[in-house]
Amino acid sequence: MLIRALVISFALLVTLPAISFAFDEPGAGVELVVGGRLVVEGGDWEPKSSPLLRPFGVDFDSTGQMFIVELEGGRVHRLSLDGDLSQVSGDGSKSYLGDGGPFAEATYNGMHNIAATPNGDLYIADSWNHCVRRLDAKADTISTFAGTGQSGFGGDGGPARQAGFDFIMCISLNPANKILHVADLKNRRVRAIDLKTRVVSTIAGNGQKGRPVDGHQATESPLEDPRAVAADSKGNVYVLERNGNALRVVKTDGTIHTVAGSGKNGFVDGPALSAEFGSPKHICVDDADNVYIADDQNKAIRKYDPVKKTVQTVLGRGYGDERIQLLNPHGVCWQRGWLYVVDTSHNRILRLKPGSWLGDHQPFGR
Repeated sequence: MLIRALVISFALLVTLPAISFAFDEPGAGVELVVGGRLVVEGGDWEPKSSPLLRPFGVDFDSTGQMFIVELEGGRVHRLSLDGDLSQVSGDGSKSYLGDGGPFAEATYNGMHNIAATPNGDLYIADSWNHCVRRLDAKADTISTFAGTGQSGFGGDGGPARQAGFDFIMCISLNPANKILHVADLKNRRVRAIDLKTRVVSTIAGNGQKGRPVDGHQATESPLEDPRAVAADSKGNVYVLERNGNALRVVKTDGTIHTVAGSGKNGFVDGPALSAEFGSPKHICVDDADNVYIADDQNKAIRKYDPVKKTVQTVLGRGYGDERIQLLNPHGVCWQRGWLYVVDTSHNRILRLKPGSWLGDHQPFGR
């Protein structure tokens, strides 16, 4: 059933005859894609009335269609270019069904995010089923791409489908769309799957819990709890640790380094290694290799600049648009010059343009 979403005029490719939520100055670059402004923001949006239930991740195919996965809701949605939001997979149950059949009939258990290839194939982090599911866009069929469906560890050097994973939290494609990176949470490792050979390997983590030492080999180092992973255009792979309150990077020489976060739980912008996060959840990388962080408990979106080596808040807590109040932002996605933000507990999706935030803007209420 098609559900008419509350959408912006989707200016990525076309102008739509839809309700617009572009804000007035300041913060004119912040727009609502699904949903609206809350009452405390000057609107009338009620999260319980949303067609989405705890959305966690989004990505786009090459035509600009958005795909959305829900954690508790257990459904995959598609936002088309004409502004229609439709449920395309999942029935809301916590189960593991449908392999070999139509995408529409598949079920999931705790999806954390989604990655789309240019040809429209979708990879889904089916977290509590300990696997990655794959939609073959041409055949419109679902299959398990990586993992056995049971928790465990093993299989490096062999087929990803036979490998063991334990709580796959987040997945992402490298810029060339040749490698799928996997945050294998309870194995405390980051894995990489070659999409052509389907062979899996570990690129960070030795299975032990701890803070890695800068400059040590990533595969020989402990990790706190790798929640999210994303590669930049130079081949560096960023790893976000929620309980570690830190952003780390695996460089092309295989060494690991902490680049942002003191390790303390708090809220501090400025020099990256002195910055503080509050249980950060997800990351993405923009065209200039800046890293955006969904900072869950701080109700904010943060930006790590690898050139300036600084952390800046770009949305939430009075930044970007002082009216916007986030609650458990769990997803960020960079798409054609826009940063998309999944405001999970408000059951809505926002987007903002670079430059719409003010670096010297003080948090609302200070």
